Amino acid sequence: MFIITLTYLKPAEEIDALLGAHREFLREQYDNGTFLMSGRMVPRTGGVILATADSRADIEAVIELDPFNEAGAASYQITEFIPTMSVDALSAFRQA
Repeated sequence: MFIITLTYLKPAEEIDALLGAHREFLREQYDNGTFLMSGRMVPRTGGVILATADSRADIEAVIELDPFNEAGAASYQITEFIPTMSVDALSAFRQA
């Protein structure tokens, strides 16, 4: 499991101009089962994505496709973790 933290590197106007393409990218990742949850930070300095993949390399390859990344509009921090507890709705992602 991965927590991806985005930090905006460009002004809000440039982020807003890319938002439609970024949301389409998110939708594609939700549709293929990679992304589980996402949203903006408060205050609006970036975003957070909860994702699942077989490896960090797989997540890095996905991030390469993000329009924010392609435009140099965000930096990314990827944190891998092993979920051992969760609410029942996320129990499929827990590991012993």
